[in-house]
Amino acid sequence: MKLRLLALLALVPLASFAADKFTITVTNDLSIARPAETITVPWKEVNRVMPHALIQHIVVKDSAGNEVPFQVTNVAPESKDPTMIGVAYGDLLFQHDFAPGEKTATFTVERSPDRVTPPFPTKVFARYVPERLDDFAWENDRIAHRIYGPALAAPDSEHRGKEVLVSSGIDVWCKRVSYPIVDRWYNKGHDHYHHDEGEGMDMYNVGDSRGCGGTGVWDGHQLYVGRNYQTWKVIANGPIRAIFEVTYQTWDGHGVMISEVKRFTVDAGHNLDRIDSTFSFAGHKEVTIGIGINKASADRGQEVNAAVSSNEASHWLAQWETQRTNGSLGEAVIVPGNGFAGFAEDKSNRLVLTKVTSNEPVSYYAGAGWTKSGQFSSQKDWDDYVAAEAARVSSPIKVSLSE
Repeated sequence: MKLRLLALLALVPLASFAADKFTITVTNDLSIARPAETITVPWKEVNRVMPHALIQHIVVKDSAGNEVPFQVTNVAPESKDPTMIGVAYGDLLFQHDFAPGEKTATFTVERSPDRVTPPFPTKVFARYVPERLDDFAWENDRIAHRIYGPALAAPDSEHRGKEVLVSSGIDVWCKRVSYPIVDRWYNKGHDHYHHDEGEGMDMYNVGDSRGCGGTGVWDGHQLYVGRNYQTWKVIANGPIRAIFEVTYQTWDGHGVMISEVKRFTVDAGHNLDRIDSTFSFAGHKEVTIGIGINKASADRGQEVNAAVSSNEASHWLAQWETQRTNGSLGEAVIVPGNGFAGFAEDKSNRLVLTKVTSNEPVSYYAGAGWTKSGQFSSQKDWDDYVAAEAARVSSPIKVSLSE
């Protein structure tokens, strides 16, 4: 009987045994630290090496055997999956803090058939906010933002005192805490979150500017901008990464009728979000887009002149605004790749310029950091952070799988 069992085992491919576990090797070419580096593995690759894995029955471990929080994005929730190959899934995500000089890191993904892996505490969050007209807000463990919908742009036709703001700029909410605050701040009401009651505050004034990372068409002298976002869609929502899209109604960009779809990728542990903007237009080979930072975003009575830094070689622009009592706020835009077309400014905005072609996305990074968060204490801190982030963006990690 024993010999028969051994003979049967010999006929089973070795891959059948390896399918319960595989190794992920991550290579880093930079010598600087990479905190909260998000490691992305397409789920189709997970299914290839570990067929029919269930997201609630896997664990991710680092090289010391410690379990690592992970996320599996659900990019097509309407898809049916009768053969259990995860066709609705997008990516397996987890994070690692690369120390300075750390060149490689290894992880294992294992089945846990006898144990359910519960969801991990979320560090990112994005949602439509109907209780405040139609804001759309998002945050991670470091900073928060919001944009404005068509209801806010609508006139106060019934004279009830409704706020009216026409703006496709991006607002900033400054956080002192790492836990989610969007729901709590909206529930407290508009007046409360304009005061720091221990968790942070909205001390940022967008108006009709680009805020922190809004876009417009640049003709060499003037910026032509759209109105409030029109539609929204949440694609993923934590615990490590949130992804959502918003669309903008067509506007006149100095004789070019142009529309835009923005996809935001918000990762835990980062002050700058990735934004992929796709512009659609006809009759022109390319258009110059300006990505802006509001020159004077401070609350009324808090204004102090801003200090500006930029790096043409690394394609980044940073601003440092010190308010009278609210602390200092750093803002930045990074435009990696070959589309970078220099810097400019108009009355309200400092701009990073990039060339775009119709229906081809352009990627950039935008965000902010606040002194009272404890993460930054000076303009140098902020500039160093932005420069390091630009270096990381330009030198992505490499990920490989082995059984």
